Amino acid sequence: MNTKNRKKVIILVMLLIIFIISIFLSVGLGAIKVSPKEIIRALIDKNGTVNYRIIWNIRLPRTIISVLVGISLSLSGTIIQGVMQNSLASPSIIGVSSGAGFAALTILILFPEYYNLVPLGAFVGAFVVTMLIYGLAWKDGLVPNRLILAGVAVNSLLGAGNNALLTFFPDRVSGVINFMVGSLNGVTWANVHSILPYVIVGIVIALTLSDKLNILVLGDEVATGLGVNVEKIRFIFIILSSVLAGSAVSVVGLLGFVGLIAPHISRLIIGSDYRFLFPTAILLGAIIVLLCDLISRVLFAPMEIPVGIIMSVLGAPFFLYLLRSKEAKQ
Repeated sequence: MNTKNRKKVIILVMLLIIFIISIFLSVGLGAIKVSPKEIIRALIDKNGTVNYRIIWNIRLPRTIISVLVGISLSLSGTIIQGVMQNSLASPSIIGVSSGAGFAALTILILFPEYYNLVPLGAFVGAFVVTMLIYGLAWKDGLVPNRLILAGVAVNSLLGAGNNALLTFFPDRVSGVINFMVGSLNGVTWANVHSILPYVIVGIVIALTLSDKLNILVLGDEVATGLGVNVEKIRFIFIILSSVLAGSAVSVVGLLGFVGLIAPHISRLIIGSDYRFLFPTAILLGAIIVLLCDLISRVLFAPMEIPVGIIMSVLGAPFFLYLLRSKEAKQ
Protein backbone atom coordinates (compact mmCIF):
# COMPACT_ATOMS: atom_id res chain seq x y z
CA MET A 1 0.00 0.00 0.00
CA ASN A 2 1.47 3.35 -1.01
CA THR A 3 1.71 6.36 1.31
CA LYS A 4 -1.24 8.16 -0.27
CA ASN A 5 -3.60 5.23 0.21
CA ARG A 6 -2.26 4.63 3.72
CA LYS A 7 -3.30 8.18 4.68
CA LYS A 8 -6.76 7.55 3.28
CA VAL A 9 -7.10 4.37 5.33
CA ILE A 10 -6.06 6.31 8.46
CA ILE A 11 -8.75 8.91 7.71
CA LEU A 12 -11.34 6.15 7.33
CA VAL A 13 -10.29 4.57 10.64
CA MET A 14 -10.58 7.96 12.39
CA LEU A 15 -14.05 8.48 10.92
CA LEU A 16 -15.02 4.99 12.07
CA ILE A 17 -13.96 5.86 15.63
CA ILE A 18 -15.97 9.12 15.50
CA PHE A 19 -18.91 7.14 14.12
CA ILE A 20 -18.82 4.68 17.04
CA ILE A 21 -18.56 7.53 19.55
CA SER A 22 -21.51 9.27 17.85
CA ILE A 23 -23.61 6.11 18.22
CA PHE A 24 -22.95 5.95 21.96
CA LEU A 25 -23.74 9.66 22.31
CA SER A 26 -26.97 9.24 20.35
CA VAL A 27 -28.12 6.31 22.47
CA GLY A 28 -26.94 7.80 25.78
CA LEU A 29 -28.00 11.45 25.62
CA GLY A 30 -31.47 12.95 25.69
CA ALA A 31 -34.08 13.92 28.26
CA ILE A 32 -32.72 10.98 30.29
CA LYS A 33 -28.96 10.44 30.22
CA VAL A 34 -27.56 6.93 30.10
CA SER A 35 -23.85 6.19 30.50
CA PRO A 36 -21.98 3.91 28.06
CA LYS A 37 -21.64 1.30 30.82
CA GLU A 38 -25.39 1.40 31.45
CA ILE A 39 -26.04 1.14 27.70
CA ILE A 40 -23.99 -2.05 27.44
CA ARG A 41 -25.52 -3.44 30.65
CA ALA A 42 -29.06 -2.67 29.49
CA LEU A 43 -28.49 -4.39 26.14
CA ILE A 44 -26.93 -7.47 27.73
CA ASP A 45 -29.25 -7.76 30.74
CA LYS A 46 -32.73 -7.73 29.18
CA ASN A 47 -34.61 -7.58 32.47
CA GLY A 48 -37.15 -4.89 31.53
CA THR A 49 -35.49 -2.05 33.44
CA VAL A 50 -36.35 1.56 32.60
CA ASN A 51 -32.98 2.05 30.88
CA TYR A 52 -33.50 -1.10 28.82
CA ARG A 53 -36.93 0.01 27.63
CA ILE A 54 -35.70 3.51 26.79
CA ILE A 55 -32.68 2.19 24.89
CA TRP A 56 -34.31 -0.73 23.10
CA ASN A 57 -37.70 0.79 22.24
CA ILE A 58 -36.78 4.44 21.61
CA ARG A 59 -33.08 5.29 21.39
CA LEU A 60 -31.72 2.29 19.48
CA PRO A 61 -34.18 2.28 16.54
CA ARG A 62 -33.82 6.05 16.27
CA THR A 63 -30.03 5.79 16.25
CA ILE A 64 -30.06 3.03 13.63
CA ILE A 65 -32.48 5.01 11.44
CA SER A 66 -30.19 8.05 11.74
CA VAL A 67 -27.30 5.92 10.50
CA LEU A 68 -29.27 4.36 7.64
CA VAL A 69 -30.77 7.66 6.49
CA GLY A 70 -27.37 9.36 6.66
CA ILE A 71 -25.86 6.57 4.56
CA SER A 72 -28.73 6.64 2.04
CA LEU A 73 -28.69 10.39 1.45
CA SER A 74 -24.90 10.77 1.43
CA LEU A 75 -24.47 7.87 -1.00
CA SER A 76 -27.28 9.22 -3.19
CA GLY A 77 -25.64 12.66 -3.20
CA THR A 78 -22.19 11.25 -3.99
CA ILE A 79 -23.61 9.26 -6.91
CA ILE A 80 -25.60 12.20 -8.28
CA GLN A 81 -22.57 14.51 -8.09
CA GLY A 82 -20.48 11.92 -9.93
CA VAL A 83 -23.00 11.02 -12.63
CA MET A 84 -24.03 14.64 -13.24
CA GLN A 85 -20.46 15.93 -12.81
CA ASN A 86 -21.54 18.78 -10.55
CA SER A 87 -20.39 19.23 -6.94
CA LEU A 88 -23.45 21.37 -6.16
CA ALA A 89 -25.88 18.59 -7.01
CA SER A 90 -27.65 16.74 -4.20
CA PRO A 91 -30.97 14.92 -3.75
CA SER A 92 -32.56 17.88 -1.94
CA ILE A 93 -31.22 20.73 -4.07
CA ILE A 94 -32.00 19.35 -7.54
CA GLY A 95 -35.41 18.05 -6.52
CA VAL A 96 -34.86 14.28 -6.21
CA SER A 97 -35.92 14.28 -2.55
CA SER A 98 -38.84 16.55 -3.42
CA GLY A 99 -39.96 14.08 -6.08
CA ALA A 100 -39.87 11.28 -3.54
CA GLY A 101 -41.57 13.52 -0.98
CA PHE A 102 -44.37 14.59 -3.32
CA ALA A 103 -45.17 10.98 -4.26
CA ALA A 104 -45.07 9.85 -0.63
CA LEU A 105 -47.12 12.84 0.55
CA THR A 106 -49.74 12.16 -2.15
CA ILE A 107 -50.16 8.64 -0.81
CA LEU A 108 -50.23 9.77 2.84
CA ILE A 109 -52.87 12.45 2.22
CA LEU A 110 -55.02 11.07 -0.59
CA PHE A 111 -54.66 7.33 -0.04
CA PRO A 112 -53.73 6.83 3.64
CA GLU A 113 -55.11 3.26 3.55
CA TYR A 114 -52.20 2.40 1.20
CA TYR A 115 -49.51 3.58 3.62
CA ASN A 116 -47.46 0.46 2.88
CA LEU A 117 -46.92 1.76 -0.69
CA VAL A 118 -45.08 4.88 0.52
CA PRO A 119 -41.56 3.42 -0.03
CA LEU A 120 -42.46 2.35 -3.58
CA GLY A 121 -44.09 5.70 -4.32
CA ALA A 122 -41.07 7.57 -2.97
CA PHE A 123 -38.73 5.57 -5.21
CA VAL A 124 -40.89 6.16 -8.31
CA GLY A 125 -41.09 9.90 -7.54
CA ALA A 126 -37.33 10.17 -7.03
CA PHE A 127 -36.58 8.22 -10.21
CA VAL A 128 -38.97 10.23 -12.42
CA VAL A 129 -37.58 13.54 -11.18
CA THR A 130 -33.97 12.37 -11.58
CA MET A 131 -34.59 11.37 -15.19
CA LEU A 132 -36.48 14.62 -15.88
CA ILE A 133 -33.68 16.81 -14.53
CA TYR A 134 -31.07 14.73 -16.33
CA GLY A 135 -32.95 15.25 -19.62
CA LEU A 136 -33.41 18.98 -19.04
CA ALA A 137 -29.72 19.43 -18.23
CA TRP A 138 -28.49 17.60 -21.34
CA LYS A 139 -27.36 19.50 -24.42
CA ASP A 140 -24.58 17.64 -26.22
CA GLY A 141 -23.49 16.66 -22.74
CA LEU A 142 -24.41 17.69 -19.22
CA VAL A 143 -24.51 21.46 -18.67
CA PRO A 144 -23.77 22.21 -14.96
CA ASN A 145 -25.62 25.53 -14.80
CA ARG A 146 -28.63 24.07 -16.58
CA LEU A 147 -28.61 21.18 -14.12
CA ILE A 148 -28.91 23.46 -11.09
CA LEU A 149 -31.49 25.72 -12.75
CA ALA A 150 -33.59 22.74 -13.86
CA GLY A 151 -33.36 21.28 -10.37
CA VAL A 152 -34.43 24.54 -8.72
CA ALA A 153 -37.37 24.88 -11.13
CA VAL A 154 -38.56 21.29 -10.59
CA ASN A 155 -38.05 21.69 -6.84
CA SER A 156 -40.27 24.78 -6.85
CA LEU A 157 -42.94 23.04 -8.91
CA LEU A 158 -43.03 20.06 -6.55
CA GLY A 159 -43.07 22.42 -3.57
CA ALA A 160 -46.16 24.05 -5.06
CA GLY A 161 -47.71 20.60 -5.43
CA ASN A 162 -47.00 19.82 -1.77
CA ASN A 163 -48.51 23.14 -0.68
CA ALA A 164 -51.59 22.49 -2.83
CA LEU A 165 -52.13 19.14 -1.13
CA LEU A 166 -51.82 20.75 2.30
CA THR A 167 -54.19 23.57 1.29
CA PHE A 168 -56.92 21.35 -0.15
CA PHE A 169 -56.77 18.79 2.66
CA PRO A 170 -56.15 20.88 5.83
CA ASP A 171 -57.82 18.26 8.03
CA ARG A 172 -54.98 15.85 7.26
CA VAL A 173 -52.09 18.29 7.73
CA SER A 174 -51.36 17.44 11.35
CA GLY A 175 -50.41 13.91 10.40
CA VAL A 176 -47.75 14.95 7.88
CA ILE A 177 -46.04 17.93 9.54
CA ASN A 178 -43.09 15.84 10.70
CA PHE A 179 -42.79 14.40 7.20
CA MET A 180 -42.66 17.88 5.63
CA VAL A 181 -39.84 19.17 7.84
CA GLY A 182 -37.92 15.89 8.20
CA SER A 183 -38.13 14.24 11.59
CA LEU A 184 -36.87 11.13 13.35
CA ASN A 185 -39.45 11.42 16.10
CA GLY A 186 -41.46 8.25 16.59
CA VAL A 187 -39.44 5.94 14.33
CA THR A 188 -39.68 2.25 15.24
CA TRP A 189 -38.06 -1.07 14.46
CA ALA A 190 -40.55 -1.44 11.61
CA ASN A 191 -38.94 1.61 9.95
CA VAL A 192 -35.52 0.03 10.41
CA HIS A 193 -36.69 -3.15 8.68
CA SER A 194 -38.24 -1.17 5.81
CA ILE A 195 -35.11 0.82 4.91
CA LEU A 196 -32.33 -1.65 5.82
CA PRO A 197 -32.49 -3.81 2.64
CA TYR A 198 -32.24 -0.75 0.36
CA VAL A 199 -29.22 0.56 2.24
CA ILE A 200 -27.41 -2.77 2.18
CA VAL A 201 -28.04 -3.21 -1.56
CA GLY A 202 -27.01 0.41 -2.18
CA ILE A 203 -23.72 0.03 -0.31
CA VAL A 204 -22.85 -3.25 -2.07
CA ILE A 205 -23.60 -1.92 -5.58
CA ALA A 206 -21.87 1.42 -4.98
CA LEU A 207 -18.68 -0.19 -3.68
CA THR A 208 -18.72 -2.83 -6.42
CA LEU A 209 -19.09 -0.26 -9.22
CA SER A 210 -16.84 2.43 -7.71
CA ASP A 211 -14.15 1.79 -10.36
CA LYS A 212 -16.73 2.27 -13.11
CA LEU A 213 -17.76 5.66 -11.71
CA ASN A 214 -14.08 6.66 -11.54
CA ILE A 215 -13.93 6.06 -15.30
CA LEU A 216 -17.34 7.60 -16.00
CA VAL A 217 -16.37 10.99 -14.55
CA LEU A 218 -13.53 11.20 -17.08
CA GLY A 219 -16.13 11.82 -19.79
CA ASP A 220 -18.25 9.68 -22.08
CA GLU A 221 -15.68 9.40 -24.87
CA VAL A 222 -12.85 8.34 -22.58
CA ALA A 223 -15.10 5.90 -20.69
CA THR A 224 -16.32 4.33 -23.94
CA GLY A 225 -12.74 4.05 -25.15
CA LEU A 226 -11.87 2.17 -21.95
CA GLY A 227 -14.62 -0.35 -22.58
CA VAL A 228 -17.30 0.99 -20.22
CA ASN A 229 -20.94 0.78 -21.32
CA VAL A 230 -21.61 4.41 -20.40
CA GLU A 231 -25.40 4.48 -20.69
CA LYS A 232 -25.83 1.20 -18.81
CA ILE A 233 -23.58 2.23 -15.90
CA ARG A 234 -25.12 5.71 -15.75
CA PHE A 235 -28.62 4.23 -15.69
CA ILE A 236 -27.68 1.81 -12.89
CA PHE A 237 -26.30 4.67 -10.81
CA ILE A 238 -29.37 6.84 -11.46
CA ILE A 239 -31.64 3.98 -10.34
CA LEU A 240 -29.44 3.43 -7.29
CA SER A 241 -29.47 7.10 -6.25
CA SER A 242 -33.27 7.18 -6.65
CA VAL A 243 -33.76 4.06 -4.54
CA LEU A 244 -31.51 5.42 -1.78
CA ALA A 245 -33.11 8.89 -1.72
CA GLY A 246 -36.62 7.44 -1.93
CA SER A 247 -36.08 4.97 0.91
CA ALA A 248 -34.72 7.72 3.18
CA VAL A 249 -37.58 10.10 2.39
CA SER A 250 -40.19 7.37 2.96
CA VAL A 251 -38.98 7.00 6.56
CA VAL A 252 -38.01 10.50 7.77
CA GLY A 253 -39.58 12.83 5.21
CA LEU A 254 -37.91 15.78 3.50
CA LEU A 255 -34.52 15.85 5.20
CA GLY A 256 -32.28 18.16 3.18
CA PHE A 257 -28.60 18.96 2.66
CA VAL A 258 -27.08 15.67 3.92
CA GLY A 259 -26.53 14.62 0.31
CA LEU A 260 -24.68 17.90 -0.34
CA ILE A 261 -22.57 18.29 2.79
CA ALA A 262 -21.33 14.72 3.27
CA PRO A 263 -20.04 14.12 -0.31
CA HIS A 264 -18.36 17.54 -0.51
CA ILE A 265 -16.53 17.25 2.82
CA SER A 266 -15.59 13.66 1.92
CA ARG A 267 -14.09 14.84 -1.35
CA LEU A 268 -12.08 17.51 0.48
CA ILE A 269 -10.55 15.09 2.98
CA ILE A 270 -10.19 11.90 0.91
CA GLY A 271 -10.03 12.98 -2.76
CA SER A 272 -12.11 11.98 -5.77
CA ASP A 273 -11.28 8.26 -5.95
CA TYR A 274 -14.70 6.65 -5.47
CA ARG A 275 -13.15 3.52 -3.98
CA PHE A 276 -12.39 5.67 -0.93
CA LEU A 277 -14.97 8.41 -1.47
CA PHE A 278 -17.97 6.08 -1.06
CA PRO A 279 -16.85 4.65 2.33
CA THR A 280 -15.95 8.14 3.55
CA ALA A 281 -19.33 9.56 2.51
CA ILE A 282 -21.09 6.60 4.15
CA LEU A 283 -19.40 7.23 7.51
CA LEU A 284 -19.62 11.02 7.31
CA GLY A 285 -23.29 11.00 6.31
CA ALA A 286 -24.15 8.75 9.25
CA ILE A 287 -22.12 10.94 11.64
CA ILE A 288 -23.79 14.15 10.43
CA VAL A 289 -27.34 12.83 10.87
CA LEU A 290 -26.48 11.25 14.24
CA LEU A 291 -25.04 14.49 15.60
CA CYS A 292 -27.79 16.71 14.13
CA ASP A 293 -30.44 14.44 15.64
CA LEU A 294 -28.61 14.59 18.96
CA ILE A 295 -28.62 18.40 18.82
CA SER A 296 -32.33 18.38 17.98
CA ARG A 297 -33.03 16.33 21.12
CA VAL A 298 -30.78 18.03 23.69
CA LEU A 299 -30.77 21.69 22.61
CA PHE A 300 -34.12 22.51 24.20
CA ALA A 301 -34.73 19.26 26.10
CA PRO A 302 -37.27 17.93 26.94
CA MET A 303 -38.76 19.74 23.91
CA GLU A 304 -37.55 18.32 20.60
CA ILE A 305 -36.76 20.15 17.35
CA PRO A 306 -37.26 18.22 14.08
CA VAL A 307 -33.83 17.21 12.78
CA GLY A 308 -34.70 18.69 9.36
CA ILE A 309 -34.65 22.18 10.88
CA ILE A 310 -31.16 21.62 12.31
CA MET A 311 -29.96 20.30 8.95
CA SER A 312 -31.37 23.34 7.12
CA VAL A 313 -29.74 25.76 9.55
CA LEU A 314 -26.37 24.11 8.91
CA GLY A 315 -26.86 23.19 5.27
CA ALA A 316 -28.11 26.46 3.76
CA PRO A 317 -24.99 28.49 4.72
CA PHE A 318 -22.82 25.59 3.56
CA PHE A 319 -24.52 25.59 0.16
CA LEU A 320 -24.03 29.35 -0.19
CA TYR A 321 -20.35 28.89 0.70
CA LEU A 322 -19.99 26.23 -2.00
CA LEU A 323 -21.76 28.44 -4.51
CA ARG A 324 -19.42 31.35 -3.77
CA SER A 325 -16.36 29.13 -3.91
CA LYS A 326 -17.45 27.69 -7.26
CA GLU A 327 -18.07 31.18 -8.69
CA ALA A 328 -14.70 32.40 -7.44
CA LYS A 329 -12.95 29.63 -9.36
CA GLN A 330 -14.70 30.46 -12.63
